[in-house]
Formats: sequence, C-alpha cells, structure tokens
Amino acid sequence: MMLIAVLISSAVFVSMCTNSSVNLHDKMYNAVTRATMAFFNSNSSGTILNRFSKDIGDIDDVLSSVLLDCIKMSMLLLGIIFVVGLANIYLMIPTFFIGLIFYYIRRIYLPTARRVKRLEGVTRSPVFSHMNESLQGLITIRAYKAEDMLFREFDKHQDLHSSAWYSFISTNQAFGLWLDTVCYFYICIVIFSFLIIGNDINGGLVGLAITQSIQLASMVQWTIKQSAILENQMTSVERILEYTNSPQEVTLQLHTTKEPPNEWPVSGKIVFKNFNLRYNPNTPYILKNLNIQIEPMEKVGIVGRTGAGKSSFIGALFRLALNEGSIFIDDIEINEIDLHILRSKISIIPQEPILFSGTIRKNIDPFDEFSDHDLWKALSEVQLKATVESLPGSLNTKMSANGSNFSVGQKQLVCLARAILQNNKILVLDEATANVDPQTDTLIQNTLRNKFRHCTVLTVAHRLNTIMESDKVIVLDAGRIVEFDHPYNLLNNENGFLYTMVEHTGSSTAELLHSVAAKNFKNMNIKKNFTPNDLTKKLI
Repeated sequence: MMLIAVLISSAVFVSMCTNSSVNLHDKMYNAVTRATMAFFNSNSSGTILNRFSKDIGDIDDVLSSVLLDCIKMSMLLLGIIFVVGLANIYLMIPTFFIGLIFYYIRRIYLPTARRVKRLEGVTRSPVFSHMNESLQGLITIRAYKAEDMLFREFDKHQDLHSSAWYSFISTNQAFGLWLDTVCYFYICIVIFSFLIIGNDINGGLVGLAITQSIQLASMVQWTIKQSAILENQMTSVERILEYTNSPQEVTLQLHTTKEPPNEWPVSGKIVFKNFNLRYNPNTPYILKNLNIQIEPMEKVGIVGRTGAGKSSFIGALFRLALNEGSIFIDDIEINEIDLHILRSKISIIPQEPILFSGTIRKNIDPFDEFSDHDLWKALSEVQLKATVESLPGSLNTKMSANGSNFSVGQKQLVCLARAILQNNKILVLDEATANVDPQTDTLIQNTLRNKFRHCTVLTVAHRLNTIMESDKVIVLDAGRIVEFDHPYNLLNNENGFLYTMVEHTGSSTAELLHSVAAKNFKNMNIKKNFTPNDLTKKLI
C-alpha cells in the first residue's frame, strides 16, 4: 500500500512539474513570436536565448528537485522536532527561538542572494550574445583576422559573469556557515539540558533526542538552503513571466467590420494620409506627417541617408510599429484588416535572404498552398530548377543551418521564387541585389521586370543606380518626405536632396546616373504618348 502511494505521489509530482515547465515555455514562446518590434530592439538575441535555455533549464533541472527536497525535508524536520519535544518538552522553547533565528538569517540572505542571482543572469546574457554573434560572423572574423580581438571581448564578458557567479557561491557558503553555527549551538543546548535534568528521564529517549538533534543540524541547514535556492530559482520563473507579459502586436485574428475580398489588393494603389510612426509611445516619431499616393503598378525607389526612415517606411506597411494616421491599400485602411491577411498580401525580398530550417519545398511554399508544378515553374523562372533537381532529395532536400548549402545569390533566388509563387500586387525590395554577383543581379533585375511589371514595387535603395529606372523616387530626410517625383525631374533641381546625393558619388558615377535617369524618362514619355493608332500607322 505504501509503495502504491509513493508511486502515485511521484507520478503526480512529475506530471505537475512537467506541465508547469511546458506551459511556461509555450507561453513565453507565444509571447515572443507575437511581440512588437520594440521588444526585439531592446532585447538582444543572447538575452532571448538565455531565457529559453538557461532559465527553462533551471526550471526543468533544478526547481523541481529543490521543491521536492523542501517538501520531504520539511516533513522530516517536523518529525525530529516532535521526537525532541517528546524527550524533553522544555526543549521546545529553545527550538522555537532557534527557528526564529533561522528565519531571521534566511530573511537577510534571500534579498542579497536574489539580487546576486539576478545579476548573474544579466551578466550571462552578453556571453550568449557574443557567442551567437561570433558564430554568425565567423567568416568575416577570420577574413579580417579579428580572432584575438574577439577572444579578448569574450574573456571580458566571461570574467564579468564569473565574478557574479563567484559572488553567488560566496553568499551561499556564508549562509551555510551561519546555519551550521546556529545548529551546533542548538545541539549544545539539547545535551546540556539533559545534564541538568539528570536521572529523571529515560536514557533511551536521551540518546534518541541527541542523535536526532545531531541529524537535525545537517538537515536544517539543507532544508533552509534548499528553500533559499527554491526562492532564488523563482527568479528564472520571474524572468520568464516578464517575457510572457511583453507588449504584443495586435491580435492576428482581428474581427473587423471591413473584411477585404479574397483577391484584395487588385491594383496595388498605396496612399499615406497624415501618417506618423514611432516604435514606443514615449519615443519621438520616426516618420512624420507623410502624405503621398503611389499609383498602381508604379515602380518607386526609396532613398535617404542613414536614419532617414527608409526601413521604417517599409515597416509601416507591415504594421511593425505604432502607426498613427492612415495607410490605404486599394482604398482599404490597413489598420482595419486582419494582421495575418495584411502581411500575406505583401511580398518582400530582404537584403539578407532568410531561409528556414526544413526542406526546399517548405522554404518556397511554407503553407503547402501550391502544387509541385507551380513550384518547379517558379524555380525555373529564377533558373534554380536544374540546381534543385541535382540534389539528392530534390524539393524535399533538407536545408543546412542558415541555408549554408546554397550561395548568397542562390538564397536570394529562393526568396524571389517564393515571391513569384505568392503573386501579390505589392512587392517590397530591400536592396535585394546588394550582396550578389553580377550574373545573379542581372537575373533578378530581368525577373523583376518581367514577372512583376503589373505590380507596385517599392525598392529601398542603398545604391542610387538601382532606382534611377524607377517611375518615381521618394527622398526621405529625418522622417519626412522632402522629394517625390521621377528621378530625372529631381536631378534637374540642383538644390534638391537627390541631386546632392548623386553628386557625392563622384563625377563619373553622377554622369552615368543622370544619363540613366534621362533615358528612362524619355522611354516613359514615349510609352505614355504611344497609342494603338500609332501602331496601325507603323504597320501600314
């Protein structure tokens, strides 16, 4: 019967601890994946990894066993105190006062230990961040022979963490020393109390009380230390709960009165009206009073100096920050649309191509929405069909970490194939050809002209030559739109922002950019003035 009770209690305890840990992990994961961009700006990858690895590990490995120890030892302590009181009831008086002393010592120790433990967690995050960033940039580090510099930086982070960890161990040892001192003092009281009583008590009870008191010395220390460790480890729970309460994006399943049609957007018209953007309610505006209309199928370049707000302009379309004012896509306000639907209707090809762990199929079609024929057609259009066919698993080939089995250019082409499959009316390019070879650059540019000629294309430009063939250019400065027109018209204004930026590229490059803009402007006017009657006359 006892065995069955032990098995049942153990199973219940294990189930309770496992479910608690899983629930905490899932809640934190859901909170992080739905967190605002401001959360990721203020929390490094190392800090986030620290919560998911060390803190969750402490809950799994340490917290559950310490909690079990506290429960068992508390029951044993009550039994020992009962035996000592049975031998000499007057010993309950010093036992009570000793208990108060233990409580007082624990009360002094815990705030200090908690702060030191929290400090240890804070100093651990830079170690994770440095290691993670070093692994990601290993090629660059070796290319510039910066290993020694990285070693020194890592040693600084590790030394700082080691000092915090040493402080935590030292406080534990000091705590244990004081507990031992009080326990030995209690044993002396028990022994001398029986000497004072003399022969009025049974010798067996005296021996039992003394042996139990000696056992009590180590047991009390262990119990108090475990209870302190339990409370310290609750710091990990506190840190996880902090993430679960992080600011969240608007719910992905927003029930609105204006449900866009399935084919929305049809044309790709974008209108900014009295629009402002900032990442936190207490921070200054990044984008200020934007009023602009981008016509359907227009190819628009976005330029500006560092910090002008180019990336924030794109982020506004995806509602990555606090939007104030209105953005209309095909006459529908994006704040009234389900966030998942909105983001699924805008394609983006980033400067750094993102490939997910999994198969090539999952990278091109993450939600299994298209047939194999469509996948192969998209790969063929970006000239990756032969490459994928040559792989052992074809479309089911597993991608290496960060897509390392593909070159940078090939990874960018995979992202382009993904955008072709989505066939959205709005495409965002964040200097997609900045890190690829000239051949891949030409392929991407030709594909963009042919496959997305009926789409509205927004190109964030870090190189001015990539936007000189655009229909219009948005020039941002300090979060404001200072110029918006065809690049040829903007370059005719010698006091303009774009003209100044072009001139700073050097005389030869500036001359080439002026020539490209003029040629594109001429071709655009020819297309505008060209009518079907002109074609008939030519044929005649």
